[in-house]
Amino acid sequence: MSMEPTAQSSGNTFSIIAIVLGALSFLFLPIILGPASIVLAIVGKNKKEKLSTVALIVAILGTVVGLIIGAIVGATMFS
Repeated sequence: MSMEPTAQSSGNTFSIIAIVLGALSFLFLPIILGPASIVLAIVGKNKKEKLSTVALIVAILGTVVGLIIGAIVGATMFS
């Protein structure tokens, strides 16, 4: 029985992290989490991950919608 390391599949690590950050950017810090999720989705796309397209869509939507929600909440709080 040998203990040689096996080759791991490429996986969807960058895409999954991008999806999580994109989803979080809907409500929390879209100006920081949004661009981070977009960059990770693009890295996943370059690595040909399966979920990279979904990650890019969630990242862009999370950023845009998060910024819009933030602007609406900010406008109502300070008016």
